[in-house]
Amino acid sequence: MEVLDSSIANVALPHIAGGLSAGQDESTWVLTRYLVSNAIVRPMSGWLTTVIGRKSFYMTCVALFTFSSILCGLAPTLPLLIVFRILQGALGGGMGPSEQAILADTFPREKRGLAFSVYGMAVVVAPAIGPTLGGWITDNDDWRWMFFINAPVGLLSLFLTSQVVEDPPWLRGHGGKGIKIDYIGLSRIVVGLGFLQIVPDKGQQDDWFGSTYIAVFMMRAIVALVALVLHRWKHPHPILELRLLKNRNFAATVLFNFILERCCSARLY
Repeated sequence: MEVLDSSIANVALPHIAGGLSAGQDESTWVLTRYLVSNAIVRPMSGWLTTVIGRKSFYMTCVALFTFSSILCGLAPTLPLLIVFRILQGALGGGMGPSEQAILADTFPREKRGLAFSVYGMAVVVAPAIGPTLGGWITDNDDWRWMFFINAPVGLLSLFLTSQVVEDPPWLRGHGGKGIKIDYIGLSRIVVGLGFLQIVPDKGQQDDWFGSTYIAVFMMRAIVALVALVLHRWKHPHPILELRLLKNRNFAATVLFNFILERCCSARLY
């Protein structure tokens, strides 16, 4: 659901713009705002699961993602649709990392490769079929059904999660005890990743750094992210644990995932 929604709406932008009496350039924010909010929440999802509990956090994300999908389908105006897409993207950003953590804790080491392979099929196939599925729905019905189809899947996911998934022993009863909220780190993630996501998504439409606002966004993103790294070394419970990048395999995975995200984002336009 979450990966599919990152690409399913791109082919329907002319229909969305026409149905909501908006311009083509304005309608592209339906995609950009989803990706921005998704990028902001994803790196902090691990911290949120520690505070809230993995199962509770995941079920909350699925429930509200499903609800925000319905709101997207019911949106009467473009500004409201963009607001609901921001909510949808933020909640979707918390689902992916939680799912992978659930798989890692559920399956024994010798079966994790198979589990992640099955999971990876969905992640790879979803953005590939998204434009095709979105075009078929738009041509045969109404673009709003691109969002309504999430409802039955989300309800089924909630039921199965409630029956099958459990928090690992080390997380049960933790409740975020002893963890102080890193408000400064949180604000710098929002600013840094928010502006950084907008730059490649809108840059090719506005002459990259020939555009003043793109250049300003890039500078703000760099300042905020550098400040985040410096702040991380002073906070006892940082919202983003950068020491994990000392692991060579993890650092390489993050790098390739960043490249993949950039390529997928560029392909949307």
